[in-house]
Amino acid sequence: MQEALRERIGAPGPKKILSCDGGGILGLMSVEILARIERELRNRTGRDDLVLADWFDFTCGTSTGAIIAACVSCGMSVDQIRSFYLDSGKDMFEKASLLKRLRYSYVDEPLAKKLQVELDRALGYDPASGEPRATLGDARLRTLLMMMLRNHTTDSPWPVSNNPYGKYNQRERDDGSPRLDCNLDLPLWQLVRASTAAPTFFPPEVVTFAEGTPNEYQFIFVDGGVTTYNNPAFLAFQMATAAPYGINWQTGTDQLLIVSVGTGRSANSRPGLTEDDLWLLDHAKNIPSALMNAAADGWDMACRSIGACRFGADIDREYGDNVLDEEDPAALAGRLFSYVRYDADVTASGLTELGLADIDPEQVRVMDSTDHIPQIQRVGSAYAERWVDLGRHFRGF
Repeated sequence: MQEALRERIGAPGPKKILSCDGGGILGLMSVEILARIERELRNRTGRDDLVLADWFDFTCGTSTGAIIAACVSCGMSVDQIRSFYLDSGKDMFEKASLLKRLRYSYVDEPLAKKLQVELDRALGYDPASGEPRATLGDARLRTLLMMMLRNHTTDSPWPVSNNPYGKYNQRERDDGSPRLDCNLDLPLWQLVRASTAAPTFFPPEVVTFAEGTPNEYQFIFVDGGVTTYNNPAFLAFQMATAAPYGINWQTGTDQLLIVSVGTGRSANSRPGLTEDDLWLLDHAKNIPSALMNAAADGWDMACRSIGACRFGADIDREYGDNVLDEEDPAALAGRLFSYVRYDADVTASGLTELGLADIDPEQVRVMDSTDHIPQIQRVGSAYAERWVDLGRHFRGF
């Protein structure tokens, strides 16, 4: 089991990581950026059947990014991933009953069923046959895969992965006794669904460990975006290189490339704000997104500070973009990986710069904006057309 994955992890040569942010239906922005990447990779290699799993060795994501990362790892083409969103985007956000809306806005069944069917089908299972559903440890997953969850029961972030060397992915404990709660046995669809369980939007996901044994227990999970890892790029670097995870990929600007893809960036500016506006309900509404945005920028900055940034927009007016001159050996000295950050500016000025002044920024910055799917796609496509350049950004890989 997982022999192909072990071989890929240990194969010589540079490694490539794809990291996808959370953002609900705004994940379609990421999909259109990935469509451009896949198309250019096909042109570079001359392989019309190439999928992203053929090129990226490690895919990771949070929330909607976990959906994309899992689909990529299953070997789906970007056309198939796009269809996943277009065919079921509105259904994923089916309103809950009026009574349940006191707890969450949308029901979880449509997304859960869609994940079960599509992930199983991509891995070669017949959804109608009654076969066991795909697990996290499925041998047919093409890449190393990590999904960010928040364990609400233990109050801790959980980067769940199919890493064959991970501590909780072992079939035996340290003392040699069988492990009844190996994470690799957990249903793949359920972990993806847990990563997307955004509080107030969807109900939490209850995951059973060691099911059917005397040791059975449960944890309650919510969206990984509630942690500081809505942008999981730096966490993926840690898993790929830190000794406790056992992967031990080499560092270096010519050895490791991280491609981080966002779901649109826009500060929630409130120029007319007064002190009296800040009360309990206002804080409850605005603080979570403020923390998530700050954390996403913080990890982006961390990647640009220890990695060699090849492309990315300004983070702020003081730090700038920190894109390095790769012709200057001194600038690259000590950098641990090469780094690319794709994330569209969805403010009014950012949309105008992309030639999309007709799009209202409010239509492309809300995670349940399913009435504006075409506009979200237009932003992703226009951004990719203008900025994605594999010749420069992926050079040497």
